[in-house]
Amino acid sequence: MVAHAPERPPLSAALAIFVKTPGLSPIKTRLAHAIGAAAAEEFYRCAAAAVAAVARAAVDEGVDVTPYWAVAERTALAHPDWREFPTLWQGHGELADRLEHVHNELRTRHEQVLLIGADAPQISSTHLVAALAALHDPATAFTLGRARDGGFWLFGSRVEIPRHVWQSVHYSDPRTADELAGALGAFGNVTYLSELTDVDTANDLAYLRGELTAMTTPLPEQRVVSAWLDKFP
Repeated sequence: MVAHAPERPPLSAALAIFVKTPGLSPIKTRLAHAIGAAAAEEFYRCAAAAVAAVARAAVDEGVDVTPYWAVAERTALAHPDWREFPTLWQGHGELADRLEHVHNELRTRHEQVLLIGADAPQISSTHLVAALAALHDPATAFTLGRARDGGFWLFGSRVEIPRHVWQSVHYSDPRTADELAGALGAFGNVTYLSELTDVDTANDLAYLRGELTAMTTPLPEQRVVSAWLDKFP
């Protein structure tokens, strides 16, 4: 009897974009407190469209990555807003539980997994290429894009991550990226990407405007975000 080696996931990468569905979940509540719920939802839709455009551009450029929408609401997996990419449910619980769930689900299908939000519309396909290049290095197990507020705008992995690592981190906190990197240290090296702003509060909008303005070839969807920002000088 011949023993078969266990199946391994294909060498392609997954890109999970974490989203909430407007109308079904509160959207950007801290931003909404300052500019109103309708304006915060408008920003979120523009930002999500920009992030999707970046993912689409990466695929068109030949990057071996499969984008997914990681949707907060189980009932919204077939929602019209999320038609462009395959969907998967984030799962129950706090952010740690949902990050773990999506990461583990995609690790069964792909060798590398990238997790991002929909609130950093200034990312580019170059950032995604850099993240995947880091994970192709045998010396690197994880890649992390720090956010200006101490969190992270991208997390990438090519190895299994124990549950206690996800649970050990204070999320939405100035210590988030440092705590996550520290907890991961026992399981492999972390390579860092450029620091960017992800938008949680009205104070973040000015930083985002500067980062979008610095882009040499923004996508049309990113220009839409810039035009939206002009409403808030």
